[in-house]
Amino acid sequence: MNTIFSIIIDVLSEPAVLVAIIALVGLIAQQKNMSDTLKGTVKTFVGFLVITAGAGVLSGSLAPFGAMFEAAFNVNGIVPNNEAIVALALAEYGSATALIMFFGMIVNIVIARFTSFKYIFLTGHITLYMSCMIAVILAVAGFTSFMQILLGAVTVGIFMSLSPAVVQPFVKRLTGNNNVALGHSGAVGFALGGVVGHLVKGKGEIKSTENINFPKGLGFLRDSTVSIALTMAILYVVVALFAGASFVESELSAGQNFILFSILQAGLFSAGVFVILAGVRLVLAEIVPAFKGISSKLVPNSKPALDVPIVFTYSPNAVLVGFFSSFAGGIVSMIVMIFAGGVIILPGVVPHFFTGAAAGVFGNATGGTRGAIWGAFANGVVISFMPIILIPVLGNLGTANATFSDSDFGVVGLFLSGLNNLGGQIAIMIGLALVLLVMVLFSFNRKKSIKN
Repeated sequence: MNTIFSIIIDVLSEPAVLVAIIALVGLIAQQKNMSDTLKGTVKTFVGFLVITAGAGVLSGSLAPFGAMFEAAFNVNGIVPNNEAIVALALAEYGSATALIMFFGMIVNIVIARFTSFKYIFLTGHITLYMSCMIAVILAVAGFTSFMQILLGAVTVGIFMSLSPAVVQPFVKRLTGNNNVALGHSGAVGFALGGVVGHLVKGKGEIKSTENINFPKGLGFLRDSTVSIALTMAILYVVVALFAGASFVESELSAGQNFILFSILQAGLFSAGVFVILAGVRLVLAEIVPAFKGISSKLVPNSKPALDVPIVFTYSPNAVLVGFFSSFAGGIVSMIVMIFAGGVIILPGVVPHFFTGAAAGVFGNATGGTRGAIWGAFANGVVISFMPIILIPVLGNLGTANATFSDSDFGVVGLFLSGLNNLGGQIAIMIGLALVLLVMVLFSFNRKKSIKN
């Protein structure tokens, strides 16, 4: 009996196996044939192992960068990158993350079924990243096992329901309909971009970014692998130059030319992100469709909340304007941090591209070119300072050279950590219950007003 129990514990404590089991259950629920079920389960299992392999690549490239930055400027430089911090966290919190993600998706469906927040969050990798962060924060707050998974699932489900609602008014304005929603961890930044765009639009006719003719040669920036490699290469080389050849070659590169070493590390960073994203796609390809099929039957009139690229086609020029403006906001924020002293958040090309581009699109929708520039700039400032909030609440992960990047991570992290500081575990449980109560009362009042 003890042997059987030990085997079950070993299985449930291995994230790759646990996620594969979840995929297996989902595929069986869809009544897939044996071939598809086996293929989907194995792909999920291998995909999680690919994520683990990518973690090693990222860890190897981030470590020397942090050392060079600290030696060059005598400060701690942290790169906000969701893939990097999640890959590092899964080694310890993988099983809890998988269970929180699975039950969080169920909570999202329940909330959509019984409230007016009818958004089914289908951006699986964001759900994975948010589940991971919440698992870490709840563990730091002292929750373990059942309560960690229960409260984590409730928190993820609430996030998956409220996040699309925050940015939906701007999505409706952009698309001209209410058929689709946006499911991403940058919703607060996107909404901020739309608000700032409205505030700076000025008088008279709004001049859209789509009247600007960008050089076709800049199109390569839309390829995240290329843009990550080039941007990180610039950052690595600049930091290496300030750190000095002697330090890099004697302490880090084992005698290899410090410029070549820096370029290789930047390439490894981009390769690590590519590998992890490939693993995430393998893991989620079988899980998300299962929930999509269930949700369409259980939640009538629901809206799919999809990944951020769905808005890029509405304003392609605003995508590039938003990226550059958000990155500029990150650079300005970094300079402020350097003069202020303490932890330095380095501008990460991944969050600034995706969230900055979307903030630019929404800023353009409300305020034209000026809205795109300043809306995305505001997003860049937010995602530069928000990660600082998360450092003290992530436990041992707070000392890593990477952290969560997008605005919603900061909002959720601040909410949970604030409750924990206010009244510990009891405050977290009461706070989540109150949020659910407010959502139910809001839905009840809305239905009542519609009937009247």
